[in-house]
Amino acid sequence: MSDPGLSAYLLLGALLFVCGALCMATKRNAIGVLIGVELVLNGANVNFMAFSWFNPTFRVEGQIFALFVIVMAAAEAAIALAIVLNFYNNYTSVDVDIAEQLKG
Repeated sequence: MSDPGLSAYLLLGALLFVCGALCMATKRNAIGVLIGVELVLNGANVNFMAFSWFNPTFRVEGQIFALFVIVMAAAEAAIALAIVLNFYNNYTSVDVDIAEQLKG
């Protein structure tokens, strides 16, 4: 069985990106929105790694970009979960509509 080409990996990355964007747009729960953000970032990582694998001049850069995105996603998840837990302690809900009332 042959190795799938670049287009298969790019299609997978685009599918993850679209699923994450739809999840962010449709979920009213803050945890669901965070999952959508992670899907978008993972879709970008699949594209970076695919370009890194199939383009020899982009080999190291693609892996460095993917590693940077992973570190950024971990920091984003930690900060966002701290905010969500604090919001839940104050309002006993993680509904995004309630959070919109907090705008100054």
